[in-house]
Amino acid sequence: MKISDILKQDKKTLSFEVFPPKTSTGLESVRFAVEEIARLKPSFMSVTYGAGGGTSRYTLDIAKDIKDSSAVPTIAHLTCVSSTKETVREQIEQMKACGIENVLALRGDLTPELEQSDRNNWVFSHAVDLIREIRESEADFCIGGACYPEVHPESENQKEDIKYLKEKVDAGCSFLTTQMFFDNNLLYNFLYKIREAGITVPVIPGVMPITNANQVERAIKLSGSFMPQRFKNLVDQFGYSPEAMKQAGIVYATDQIIDLFANGIKNVHVYSMNKPEVAEKIMDNLSNILG
Repeated sequence: MKISDILKQDKKTLSFEVFPPKTSTGLESVRFAVEEIARLKPSFMSVTYGAGGGTSRYTLDIAKDIKDSSAVPTIAHLTCVSSTKETVREQIEQMKACGIENVLALRGDLTPELEQSDRNNWVFSHAVDLIREIRESEADFCIGGACYPEVHPESENQKEDIKYLKEKVDAGCSFLTTQMFFDNNLLYNFLYKIREAGITVPVIPGVMPITNANQVERAIKLSGSFMPQRFKNLVDQFGYSPEAMKQAGIVYATDQIIDLFANGIKNVHVYSMNKPEVAEKIMDNLSNILG
C-alpha cells in the first residue's frame, strides 16, 4: 500500500522507523526487533539506509520481510550521496522486484571520507536530484522526502531551506517526514511557513523518544535540535538512572504525540531505534487515542 493512500485516510496513524545492522553478525537481533515492532501493527514502517549506503544491502531485505511476513506497509530509504545513476537505477529495480512501492529519497549522511571528497564530481549533490531520477525511472513510486522544522544544518536560513524544500516537492514528493524535534511549537511555526510558501503535501512529524542521557548529545549533533528547558530538566533529574530515564523519555515523547494529535495533526512517525519495548509502550499509551 502506498503511504500517500494511507495519509488520505481520515484517521490518526502512528508509524515506526527501524534500521539495518552494520554487519551480518547483527542481522538476527535486528530482525527479531523488527518483527516485534511489526507485531504492533503500526500504520507503516520505514527502514533506513546507512551513511554512504553502508547498510544498503540489508535495507531491502528487512523492508521485504516486514511487507511479506506482517503485511505492514513499508518504505525503504534510498540515499544518493556518492552514487552513480546506474547504482540508483539498480536499487530502484531491486525495490520493484521486492514489491516495495514507497521510497524515502534522501541525500544521505556523509562519512568522513565523503566529507573530504570533491562534491563537484558527485552525480547527485542533493535529494532533489535523486527525486527527479526516481520519478523519471519509476513514475508510479510513492516518493517521500525529509524536512527540517529547525532548518537544515547546511542552509543559510529558513527562507532558503523552504525554497529548496519546495523544489523537492515540485520534483515529485508525495509527502514529507520531519527531522526530530522536541518543541512542538517549532513544528507548528514551520507548517505555517511552508503552507504560505505553497507546499501542500502531507507532513509527518518525526518524534524521537530519548530513553538514555547519552542520546541527547547525539540528537543535538545530528539535527541541531533545540532542547526546551522542560526537557533539559527531565534529563538532569532522571538521566542518572537508566530505567527512570527510559520511562521519562517515553512519557515525554507520548506527550508530544498527544499534543500533535490534539492540534489537528493526524500522522506521526516515531524514530523507535529498533527498541520494541519503547514502541510498544508508546502504542499502549495511545491505545484509546488512536482508536
